[in-house]
Amino acid sequence: MLTSKISTRQLALMCRSLSTSLHAGVDVIKSFRQLASKAHGRQRTVLEDVCQQLKTGEGITAAFRSQGNYFPELFCDMIDVAEQTGNLPEVLHALAQHYENNLRLWRAFLSQITMPAVQLLAAICIIGGLIYLLGWISSMTGQTMDILGWGLIGAEGAAYWFGGWAMGVAAAFLVYKFAAASLTGLRLVHRSLLGVPVLGHCMRSFAIARFSWAFHLTQDSGMPIDDSLEASLKATGNGAFISATQQVVTDIEAGGTLTDALAQTELFPLEFIHIVEVGETSGTVPETLDRLSGQFEEDARRSMSAMAMAAGWLIWAGVATFVIVMIFKLAFFYLSIIDGALQEM
Repeated sequence: MLTSKISTRQLALMCRSLSTSLHAGVDVIKSFRQLASKAHGRQRTVLEDVCQQLKTGEGITAAFRSQGNYFPELFCDMIDVAEQTGNLPEVLHALAQHYENNLRLWRAFLSQITMPAVQLLAAICIIGGLIYLLGWISSMTGQTMDILGWGLIGAEGAAYWFGGWAMGVAAAFLVYKFAAASLTGLRLVHRSLLGVPVLGHCMRSFAIARFSWAFHLTQDSGMPIDDSLEASLKATGNGAFISATQQVVTDIEAGGTLTDALAQTELFPLEFIHIVEVGETSGTVPETLDRLSGQFEEDARRSMSAMAMAAGWLIWAGVATFVIVMIFKLAFFYLSIIDGALQEM
């Protein structure tokens, strides 16, 4: 099988469509056949294969899992529970809401980070243009003008400048992808980022919001507690939380409380632990976490806005500082030329 994965948008539409059809009483195989007829490319091939397996008597979960890693693990786990409990339409509806919410969060993140990214790109282009202009002035005057002091002048210098940024971005991306290829690397990266002011708070809030939602959904579907915790921690998408799965499950299996197991990870804030403790005492942990997920998500949105604003101001401050330094360097450069000319006289 190909290793490509279904996109979040496709997954949200698929869950919504299947949930609507099944709620309306449409047969499972017919629902999948209708969905496959509307799909395109890789998704259509996969859904047609799933439909074919269902016709031969294969289970829905087995048909999905046979597609390799095309479908997310949480999705397959939830479908498995839904098959066992007979509430497939309800679970698909909840999954559709989950993936639609993830799409909204991603769009919100892009809208917040777009302006700082544009500002950074503009700053890079301005400096690159200045490097090129210095080369042009040097060729006109016959005197090298390296007021930046970087040894970058003219078209060649500008090429080095832009090439250096491109290589830096590519290297950072490859390092992250290499680290994310293993759980250990992903844990180290995310653990480090969780310690960064504002960014760490934003990442933690998003992770806890997803954990809370997933735990409510998996428990409401009747999934065993150990499988529920594993699926919920994986749903965070954060390596630090995912790597704590074994520790949390082991503590629970040893007879510990959920409150103590989560507290031992040192990943959840104290207020969250206290709320879980109250919910555990009253036997309403899933419902309590479901209500909390929205609060932590909103908190993450505020942190994301603050992070984007801080990044924008930081970039502008950097550009302003650069411009001021260049003005003084240019002034001193011309003063030195004038001083030299006066001494020759």
